[in-house]
Amino acid sequence: MFLQAWIKQTESQAIGFIKDGKLLGYGVVRKCRTGFKVGPLFADTKEIAYTLFQHMRSFAGKTPIFIDIPETNIDAVTLAETYQMKPMFETARMYTKEPPNISINKVFGVTTFELG
Repeated sequence: MFLQAWIKQTESQAIGFIKDGKLLGYGVVRKCRTGFKVGPLFADTKEIAYTLFQHMRSFAGKTPIFIDIPETNIDAVTLAETYQMKPMFETARMYTKEPPNISINKVFGVTTFELG
């Protein structure tokens, strides 16, 4: 239910990368106070992430675009550097127990920090 509402926000675009009937990546770019914000951006490969990001940049036009990347994904850091993006702030993720079992190398943009 959350994902359905998230990808249908006004002034946003949800985009997916499908090959042979399999979803290999997807992302959402949405209007924010200033410019556009990308999140999430999940992809099986960096090439797919770059393709999706380029489409989202086109949607945003000439307005600024922002993305919150996990610093531990070197390919996500490289993506931001490739587009000459600059850090605005940093956060730390902390866990009381074990971290979730996810493939961080497939996370190129977190969904949002606004939800906690």
